[in-house]
Amino acid sequence: VQLQASGGGLVQAGGSLQLACLVSGLTTSDNFMNWFRQAPGKEREFVAGIKWREGRRSYADSVKGRFSISRDSAVNTVYLQMNSLKPEDTAVYFCATSPGAISNAAGAISWGQGTLVTVSS
Repeated sequence: VQLQASGGGLVQAGGSLQLACLVSGLTTSDNFMNWFRQAPGKEREFVAGIKWREGRRSYADSVKGRFSISRDSAVNTVYLQMNSLKPEDTAVYFCATSPGAISNAAGAISWGQGTLVTVSS
């Protein structure tokens, strides 16, 4: 599996960004696509997940109502729309696959490179 994340950048608080993760080589174990983030000095944390075929979604409490995960199977891409961004959303964001629904990094099996999101106050 190859995962390529893009879309990070610098944005002011209250602004929006959309991340994209281009996926190739999915296997039967890659049922879910997830977004994680890791801020400096902190552990990698789950942000959102989506079941690739059904579209069932889950979110961390910290981003509910502000972030939205979606997928376009026609172009093998998973998106993370981030609205009402806060300085505490500043982190490197990673996409990852998993066989089932997960809420922590231990359950992920394949990772893409990260994309940096910086939210200024």
